[in-house]
Amino acid sequence: MNWTLEVVVVPVTDLDRAKQFYADRLGFHVDHDTSFGDDVRIIQLTPPGSGCSVVIGKGAVPEMAPGSLRGLQLVVPDIRKAHAELVERGVECSEVQTLGQNPYPVADPLDNVGFVFFSDPDGNGWAVQQISTRG
Repeated sequence: MNWTLEVVVVPVTDLDRAKQFYADRLGFHVDHDTSFGDDVRIIQLTPPGSGCSVVIGKGAVPEMAPGSLRGLQLVVPDIRKAHAELVERGVECSEVQTLGQNPYPVADPLDNVGFVFFSDPDGNGWAVQQISTRG
């Protein structure tokens, strides 16, 4: 039996600002933006190529402190290209960093150990890791 992770709720303060960041800055696809009156709104966004979406919202999502989520991780086949794209889109992010060592030889020395870090406008922390074998 496959068990797939499909949605992660990201706590934010301003839904429109967060939607703009995830859609326009990061390039996530807006799957839907649904309101039920003034008290309930759900926005689902999906990173390109991902089977897992992020949901931001109010009223119908768990209460969490905005900016309290850490350790969200995206995987890309080329961390240098991903870093350049983030910078081009105006996302404040770290330089490419190498964390750890590969236990065996790989074609690109950044595979598995190359990372870039950024936060959304509320401070939710994201990492981007290079794993070219998934590309």
